[in-house]
Amino acid sequence: MPSLRHSYTVTVAEEPAALPADKSDLRRKGPALSRSVLVSTFMGLIINHAKKRSPQGLVGLKNLGNTCFMNSILQCLSNTAELRDYCLASVHHNDLNNNCRTETALTDEFVKLTQGLWTSVNNDIISPSDLRNQIQKYAPKFAGCNQQDAQEFLRFLLDGLHNEVNRAMLHPTASNQDFDHLLDDEKGRRMWSLYLERENSRVVDLFVGQLRSSLTCTVCGFRSTMFDPFWDLSIPIAQKSAGEVTLKDCLRVLTKEDVLDGVERPTCNRCKARRKCTKRFSIQKFPQVLVLHLKRFSDSNIRASKLSTYVKFPLKELDLREFASESSERAVYNLYAVSNHWGNTLGGHYTAYCKNPVLGEWYNYNDARVSPMSSSQVRSSNAYILFYELATSAHSKSQTC
Repeated sequence: MPSLRHSYTVTVAEEPAALPADKSDLRRKGPALSRSVLVSTFMGLIINHAKKRSPQGLVGLKNLGNTCFMNSILQCLSNTAELRDYCLASVHHNDLNNNCRTETALTDEFVKLTQGLWTSVNNDIISPSDLRNQIQKYAPKFAGCNQQDAQEFLRFLLDGLHNEVNRAMLHPTASNQDFDHLLDDEKGRRMWSLYLERENSRVVDLFVGQLRSSLTCTVCGFRSTMFDPFWDLSIPIAQKSAGEVTLKDCLRVLTKEDVLDGVERPTCNRCKARRKCTKRFSIQKFPQVLVLHLKRFSDSNIRASKLSTYVKFPLKELDLREFASESSERAVYNLYAVSNHWGNTLGGHYTAYCKNPVLGEWYNYNDARVSPMSSSQVRSSNAYILFYELATSAHSKSQTC
């Protein structure tokens, strides 16, 4: 597992080109076009031109030998609207990390593949071999033809893309202890700002949120709070003796209060001794794209196993207010993609169900085959990774801690 760094993007407006002295007043009179407007306009021209030829985003990917895990994730990311727009506009070169002088082959190939999926003339099958070669260089564990875990691949891919377009130039060294004297909300904001000074990319701007972890001593009542970024949330599947299991049931398992005792006892900062404590997680900052990983696979000393529990999850209006920190704004999400795993720990197959952001319809992506499907078919016991996007009405509210 890589040492994943989590970040959000801060777009810095570029200085306009210098104007001749006798036309300097034009700068004051002419309305300024932001970079985001130019990107959106350019992207729109690409999509509109492509739509006249054939439906876009409905292109299959060639299986290169047990690469269904990769194809499933690539289709989910291709249907992530804002990431797709970023690739279609080819603006990633503006964000390349000149500070580290890293190679950018991975991002180049990812952008080229995404553009191919959305501008293909005849919807011919595309081979992701060039992208696969680059991801294997970045993460050698994906070399060869062994089946891999889709969630692990997603993490490595996003981390690799982020590394290449991370625009952060500073590396501050302040730790959590520097902010322990602050109230929790202010501490969370300071930690987030500090984090952005280290990590700042368009990729993480879309996918990263902030978790709040509270640790309370049962002896003296002292509470310490930590704030950490997250790319996705790995959620235990709730076990119920009766009735259906819902996504919120699973989220409640993740965020329930746990007791740390015995060998797990932490050291209380006030008591200066190891004490029995309670620990609880909540979401301090909601990301634009929320990735929820259902923990279906478990490894034990005896054998690996897979849970095939049917988890009921909403396609629209997933309200996560229950799991937010006290000061967080209401966050409502809509589902747009699912990575599915069929089979068991001995062998299986990955597919993707994605809602085309242009057509607004659901499609089944099964390697080279792409076929329409009903929204009623999206939920299944094979759902493994859920991709949610922040609803438009809640978008602006999520931008502050």
